[in-house]
Amino acid sequence: QVQLVESGGGLAQTGGSLRLSCAASGITLQFYGMAWYRQAPGKQRELVAQFTRGGSTNYADSVNGRFTISRDNAKNTVYLQMNSLKPEDTAVYSCNVYRPGSSFDNYWGQGTQVTVSS
Repeated sequence: QVQLVESGGGLAQTGGSLRLSCAASGITLQFYGMAWYRQAPGKQRELVAQFTRGGSTNYADSVNGRFTISRDNAKNTVYLQMNSLKPEDTAVYSCNVYRPGSSFDNYWGQGTQVTVSS
């Protein structure tokens, strides 16, 4: 019943910007924590940005100051604004919605490819 539909991935040049969107249905995001992860080929999945249920944000050191996670309650959508992109940002980005402490309420989008060229 719960679905997360991602969009906004694609190709960008070094220094460019992209905005990823994750539209949720079946749940109300206001009552969940949210996060964006990424995984590059041959590397482990990395937590990029987090928007906690309490309203705090956390960022990986590698993206801090360049990426911003946000939520639009009216649209029930999570965003990841990515600025000053670097080639090392190239990865598959996935949206995650969760209820802290629950092994059941943990949902993922299918991922969207972001490629940053030099």
